[in-house]
Amino acid sequence: MLDEPVSADQEITALAQALAAQGRHPMLVFNHVGDLGVQVVTNVFASRERVARILGTDVPGLHAQYQLRSRQRTTPRLVEHGPVLDLVQRGDQVDLRQLPMLRHFESDRGPYITNAILIAEHPDTGVGNMSYHRSMVHSPTEIATSLHSRGDLWRLAQLAKERGQVLPVAMVIGAHPLIMLAASARLPFDADEREVAGGLLGQAMEVIATPCHGLQVPAWAELVLEGVIDPMGFAEEGPFGEFTGYSSDRSTNNLFRVDAVLRRRDAILVDVLGGNSAEHLNLARIPRESEMVEKLRERFASVTALHYPTSGTHFHAYVALKQTRAGEARQVMLGLLGWDPYLKTVIAVDPDVDVTQDSQVLWALATHFQPHRDLLVVEGLPGSALDPSASGEGTTSRMGLDATRGPDFKGVLAVLSSEALTRAAAILAGLPRGS
Repeated sequence: MLDEPVSADQEITALAQALAAQGRHPMLVFNHVGDLGVQVVTNVFASRERVARILGTDVPGLHAQYQLRSRQRTTPRLVEHGPVLDLVQRGDQVDLRQLPMLRHFESDRGPYITNAILIAEHPDTGVGNMSYHRSMVHSPTEIATSLHSRGDLWRLAQLAKERGQVLPVAMVIGAHPLIMLAASARLPFDADEREVAGGLLGQAMEVIATPCHGLQVPAWAELVLEGVIDPMGFAEEGPFGEFTGYSSDRSTNNLFRVDAVLRRRDAILVDVLGGNSAEHLNLARIPRESEMVEKLRERFASVTALHYPTSGTHFHAYVALKQTRAGEARQVMLGLLGWDPYLKTVIAVDPDVDVTQDSQVLWALATHFQPHRDLLVVEGLPGSALDPSASGEGTTSRMGLDATRGPDFKGVLAVLSSEALTRAAAILAGLPRGS
């Protein structure tokens, strides 16, 4: 917790980046941020150890625990009142210029809501969708947002457009970390992330019905903006510092008209660090990794580990496997490249290589990989709209690199005896600190 006053313009990002450079990823709480008038909490998801603790496990058990809990889906429980209804502003009372917001990078168009979980419901089935979408204030009553992921919310907006209707939505800014994690889940169109949130929480998520459109939102949220996305509307937004480490102005430029603002009396701003921060990446990739690990192990019993490295943003994955037949590494890599639409590069390694360490994976690539034999490339596939190297149509090529040793590999690892290692540890323990 920091009592030192900080600016709402970039200083929080700068502090988090300075800590990350030291290998430190603490949750950050700021008591005095510019003239926002609220406490700011950020960097919650920057540490996998912290996320694992929230789920009641350790890092090695993170994927399995996430999948186990997310499958125990629980229907939300509707309550009449919750703290988010402490203060409700409607109509002429709405002034989005009063929202607490941060500017994360100098290149950002302005302050952004990075923890913007948009909730919408299918008009026929009532099945809900929770998903993240970068957002900024467009006018006192309007938000500019982007649905560039072309996910389920985009499909609901297109359905509304076909019917000549607007799409009721609610933007949740700040909720329980497990609700935030559920909003990153990748589900079929007919599945509801609010039920996944209940599974992760271990109990039904308490929800209230929003006053204008009756959308079910977390009763204990910090702030909620309720209104409609007008499929025919347009609002410029971007550039914004994205997970690639580049500022992107690729946007669907959707217009969200706000009818009501709901907030707790003691609301805090729960921020998600932008750019290619560990928080931004972990929040999205932990559910993806968990799903991919399960898919791979269901089909390939030889897979021992999977990791999406921070260095590769969302575009790289490392997979370790103990091959049982020739070509299995290629098959596993093709599975990953086909299942995950964001992946561009997969590197396969042997089980003794720690996939959480870039240096070990690169060592395996340097000593086991022959480009003419171990490289596969697939062209012309849909990719991330935010990839600055992708084509104007958003297509990309994908690559698999087999850095396993293979059946014809000739090499003996240089190793030290356990006695030498024990003796070295004892000598080092006796040296003065700093010697």
